[in-house]
Amino acid sequence: MPVVADLLQHFPDAQIDWVVEEAYVHLVKLNAGVRKIIPFALRRWRKSLFSRATRQEMKQFYVDLRAEQYDIVLDTQGLMKTGLIMGMARIKPGGKKVGLANGTEGSGYEAASRLFHTESLPVDIHTHAVLRGRLVAAFACAYQLNTPAKFGLGDASHGSHPGWLPATPYAVFFHGTAGASKKWSRANWVAIAQTLATQHMPVLLPWGSAEEKAEAEQMAAQMPNASVLPKLTMHDAIILAQRAALAIGVDTGLTHIAAAYETPTVEIYCDSPRWKTEGNWSSKIINLGDQGKPASVAEVRDAISRLQAQAGSTANS
Repeated sequence: MPVVADLLQHFPDAQIDWVVEEAYVHLVKLNAGVRKIIPFALRRWRKSLFSRATRQEMKQFYVDLRAEQYDIVLDTQGLMKTGLIMGMARIKPGGKKVGLANGTEGSGYEAASRLFHTESLPVDIHTHAVLRGRLVAAFACAYQLNTPAKFGLGDASHGSHPGWLPATPYAVFFHGTAGASKKWSRANWVAIAQTLATQHMPVLLPWGSAEEKAEAEQMAAQMPNASVLPKLTMHDAIILAQRAALAIGVDTGLTHIAAAYETPTVEIYCDSPRWKTEGNWSSKIINLGDQGKPASVAEVRDAISRLQAQAGSTANS
């Protein structure tokens, strides 16, 4: 998303198309700077590669991708699948296909993706995930980065108020994540909920799997102000992140979406390097902990106080 903002800052008339895994189409639709979204459904297609319907969808994807001749095609992930998509895309005479010359530390970079580039950009192995993409676009289009990252996300709720959202300001705990080592202690979540209960702030607990739902229910039983949410669609989860008065979460997608909206956010890193994805574009985001060094309850309480003081100062001004 910051790549879109950067391109439009330097080329206001740019027409930008985006190939995206179908599960995230709702998210990309919230960015008004994207002209056309081309859904890609590899995760679903690979389960039925030999069915007629799947083959028809894959053919239509190919047709949609090649309907345009582009000046520039960018691959900011450096994976074989994104390289293959880049290879299928058409460019105008003199156009170029630009991607990463190397991966960052711990990334899933696949060197074979360079086969599809006309130009490749080397980056430092500790380059932030957001900056990495911005650098590829800046290199391809010959401009300098001179602003913080902007995500350009519109109002996911379109002004409506879903019935499952409280009428009053709420906190959301993004406690679930795929890796057990990336989780924050249940006792810590309970302690923070109890702190927020003294402020009469409700806590919402989303979940994405049966295991996460059970964990949310167990935590809620120890929290006087917590509610376990119904199963949410991706679109609903985006609304949840955007509308929160306070988001607290581990290193997971919805925490980063809250940070992209510049919702007052506390990001907690437990077993992943903070430099990779920390929200560093707004004072409304506080990053705590690091790989092997989870944040303490006291640090999170202090971060909440700082964010609330900042919000109060902004409201008064």
